[in-house]
Amino acid sequence: MNMQKLMETNDSIGLLVLRVISGAIFIGHGLPKFGWMGDRTLAGTIEGFGNMGIPLPTIAAPLLAGVEVFGGALLIVGYMTRLVSAMQCFAMLVAVFVVHWSNGFLGRGGYQWALLLAATAFCLMMDGAGKHSLDRKLSQS
Repeated sequence: MNMQKLMETNDSIGLLVLRVISGAIFIGHGLPKFGWMGDRTLAGTIEGFGNMGIPLPTIAAPLLAGVEVFGGALLIVGYMTRLVSAMQCFAMLVAVFVVHWSNGFLGRGGYQWALLLAATAFCLMMDGAGKHSLDRKLSQS
């Protein structure tokens, strides 16, 4: 795999805004899954995943929380953006179809928010991190 190509990006300042905001949102949604914020625990997240029918919840719950928290932090600094975004896009599409689909597009428990995050991650996966990022700096080395 060509690492320079993986980290290549364009000059858009819009990607910086998209990256930082979505990274912060992912972190905010991942912290409670680990039990690091609020009254939830990782054990509760694992149990919830099992109740939703998500396969291998003892692996899936901490993996998803990690993709959200640590992946969100990587997005903010713009490192490995395409790879992180691919994982986040996949996670949000699973959330759309496994967790939220039955609630419809809008309203309580609807899939609109997860779909928006999937679309955001898809855009970052396709276009890279943008001008002000570690990916940009490393791809120029």
